[in-house]
Amino acid sequence: MRKAPAVKMIAATAMALCLAAPALAQTALAQTAYVSNEKDNTVSVIDIKTLAVTETLNVGKRPRGVTLSRDNKTLYICASDSDTVQVMDLSTKTITHNLPSGEDPEQFALHPDGKRLFIANENNAVVTIVDTEARKVVTQFDVGIEPEGMAVSPDGAWAINTSETTNMAHWYDVEKGAVVDNTLVDQRPRHAEFTKDGKHLWVSSEIGGTVTVIDVATRQPVRTIGFEIKGIHKDRIQPVGVKLTKDGKTAFVALGPANHVAVIDTATFRVTDYLLVGRRVWHMEFTPDEALMLTTNGVSGDVSVIDVPARKVVKTIKVGRYPWGVAIAP
Repeated sequence: MRKAPAVKMIAATAMALCLAAPALAQTALAQTAYVSNEKDNTVSVIDIKTLAVTETLNVGKRPRGVTLSRDNKTLYICASDSDTVQVMDLSTKTITHNLPSGEDPEQFALHPDGKRLFIANENNAVVTIVDTEARKVVTQFDVGIEPEGMAVSPDGAWAINTSETTNMAHWYDVEKGAVVDNTLVDQRPRHAEFTKDGKHLWVSSEIGGTVTVIDVATRQPVRTIGFEIKGIHKDRIQPVGVKLTKDGKTAFVALGPANHVAVIDTATFRVTDYLLVGRRVWHMEFTPDEALMLTTNGVSGDVSVIDVPARKVVKTIKVGRYPWGVAIAP
């Protein structure tokens, strides 16, 4: 007997929930995600246990990058059009103060010392280093035009900035306090991410449509990874966010208006899968146990939840307009 469409829908939903169950069972109950909505000037708070929005918090203008303090008690928020980094106390979910970030902060990275915040200032081609405890600027250094991506190596020796128009990754030696090298990548680099062992740096190039893997010891590219999705024009494949698993075996790359996340085997640098998510996927974050991954989908205004072991999207969560960044507290 042929099933009615409604029956099929119910069956499909039940199957999706069953697929989600193993990953959800492994995930700590207290975990919370914080998603910046750049068009609403808000942060959506998501309970990982229920995968539902529990609160929507008002913040500064055009929030983009978000990151947690080392003790997970504080959320830092790049309020790009307010020209500041806001500091939110997660116990009260209130903004306690602002940091002097420089003009148009977009992405940032916290040094392993938990004190120094490296902030990319897109409009004036500099990176600002802020002492989060003293609440003052330590220094600024010049980089290329339209800096965006920021990463600090696991050992704290390097701070990396990517400049969208100059098409470079800039290597700032933290001990020397100077940019000592530049690595040319493809057009419009948007994000930089170190492997957990600190041996490689992955840089996504939005317009170039590639990810460049760079050897940290030599600061030279060792592999350029391209993408091809059946039925999607190559111009729509625009890599942005990058996340790597703790064991270093797998990389996930958000492909922007291609509406997919690529899964890459880091041993071979081959794409093993493409996962369909929401529209205009920007950034991603794992839960601490890496059972789930959340993606921010700007145009569709939602978050996709990926069961990482199963390589399946198991839920979509509606948030605010143009979600951009995401951080997850244990």
